[in-house]
Amino acid sequence: MSDPQQEIDCGMMMPRGVEWGTLGLILACYALWLLVLTLLPDLSLSLTVLCLGILAALHSSLTHEALHGHPFRNRLLNEALLFLPLTLFIPYGRFRDTHLAHHRDERLTDPYDDPESNFQDPEIWAQMPGWRRGVLRLNNTLLGRVLLGPLLGQICFVAEDWRLARAGEAGVMRDWALHGLGLGLVVWITLATPTPIWALCLGGYIGLGLVKIRTFLEHRAHQDCHGRTVVIEDRGPLAWLFLHNNLHVVHHLHPGVPWHALPRLYRKNRDSYLQSNQGYHYHSYGEVFARYLLRSKDPVPHPLWSSKD
Repeated sequence: MSDPQQEIDCGMMMPRGVEWGTLGLILACYALWLLVLTLLPDLSLSLTVLCLGILAALHSSLTHEALHGHPFRNRLLNEALLFLPLTLFIPYGRFRDTHLAHHRDERLTDPYDDPESNFQDPEIWAQMPGWRRGVLRLNNTLLGRVLLGPLLGQICFVAEDWRLARAGEAGVMRDWALHGLGLGLVVWITLATPTPIWALCLGGYIGLGLVKIRTFLEHRAHQDCHGRTVVIEDRGPLAWLFLHNNLHVVHHLHPGVPWHALPRLYRKNRDSYLQSNQGYHYHSYGEVFARYLLRSKDPVPHPLWSSKD
């Protein structure tokens, strides 16, 4: 089997200089956000909330690009550029640290060592009260993940960060303090527009719900670490909203590749990627919705946990 990591052009993997397309998209996202806040409420608050949700999801995708080194090679410039938290609820610095920890592919789906895993330790699962297991089962359907996932994720995220802060983990409180400053600016800007704060908050929640569509089945339990990561061959609006991160195994194999290069890289090495991830792929998000809107894709307790060291 050919190795996609060997076939990629090094210049594509780590672009030199400023990525002007990504920078332009970030600035356009902020500009559209301001226009929505200012102009849409007089036409329709419902449309305002929907557009805020879409822009929050796009901003989340751009934040993901920034923490992987785009559009600048300078980390501080990227972090300054994404300082305003349009998704409202997640500090950039905490997302950066937990997501980079998630990229240790040998630990993907681990209930303890993968910060983005939705699997539970089977022993912990067996001890949970019935109501909690019911909620987590509902969260394992696509509809449940979109509606409940942002709330459940936020509760777990804050609880874990509170535990780390009390244990003296460096940087946790700093990142939350910086987030508070950025969130204060977002609220201050919103108060100067016709958009009510509740609409801003609802839009942020919808944005996180949209992102849950992407993360719902990005990873599965599998013995081979590359076999855990999906490809969804979608070319529609959601693929663009997620900045082609639906080609997720390509991103995990080459995290330095910018979003706009992922489709070309996948087309060039499609067979190799599908061999690498053991054929874990779907043709479109339409297929994903048809299969899993009201059904679970995976069990909540990790099905391979008993075989782990």
